[in-house]
Amino acid sequence: MKKTIFVIALAISMFSAIEASAQVGIIGGFTSSTTQVQSIDAKSLNLYHLGLVSKFDVGLGFAIQPGLIYQVKGVALGDISEDTKTEDFQLKSGFVEIPVGLQWGPDLLAFRPYLFAEPFVGYQISGDDSVVLSGSNEDLKTWASDAKNKLEYGFGLGIGIEFGGRLQLSAQYFNNMGKLFNENKIDTAAIAEDVKESVKDGNFKGFKVSLAILF
Repeated sequence: MKKTIFVIALAISMFSAIEASAQVGIIGGFTSSTTQVQSIDAKSLNLYHLGLVSKFDVGLGFAIQPGLIYQVKGVALGDISEDTKTEDFQLKSGFVEIPVGLQWGPDLLAFRPYLFAEPFVGYQISGDDSVVLSGSNEDLKTWASDAKNKLEYGFGLGIGIEFGGRLQLSAQYFNNMGKLFNENKIDTAAIAEDVKESVKDGNFKGFKVSLAILF
C-alpha cells in the first residue's frame, strides 16, 4: 500500500513539474527542399514555414516539443524530357505538419545547446505547380497536382541553441519517407514516359532554419 501511494505521489509530482515547465510559442523560418529525380536537373527552392510549438521540460536535459506548422516545400526541374523542353518547372506544396521533437542538451544558464530528433506527419492543403514551356505539352500544368500524394510522413535531425529559455535558433535536415507522387495517377498518355520514371520514387527532402519564441 505504501509503495502504491509513493508511486502515485511520484507520478503526480512529475506531472506537476512537467505542467509547470510547459511553454508555448511561435516558430518560423527558411525551408530549402528538393526531390530525387533521375536524369533531370533538379534545383532546390527556397521557401518558408511558420506555426505554433509547445515545449515540455521532462528533466535530465530532455524536452519534448510538439508543434503545428504550415510548411511549403518545392523543387524546380530543368528539361524533363526530349519531347517537352522546359525553362523552369516548379512544384510547390503547402503542408500542415505535426512534428514532435525530442531534445536533449545541458542547461548552461545563459544558453542551452541541444540535439533533437523530430518525426512528423503532414497533409497537403495547398499547391502551386507551374511550368514555363518551350514545347507544346500543356498537360504538364495539371498532371503534377492531380498525381501528388496528399499525406506525408518522415523525420528530421538537427541542432539548436536556446537563449534564456525563451529564444530558440535551430537547423534541421528532414527527409520524407513516402512517395511524392502516386504513380498510378500519372497519365503516361498525357506526359512522356521518362517523366513518370523520373519522379515516381521521389519525395521532398532538405533542410530548414527556424527561430522560435517561447512564452
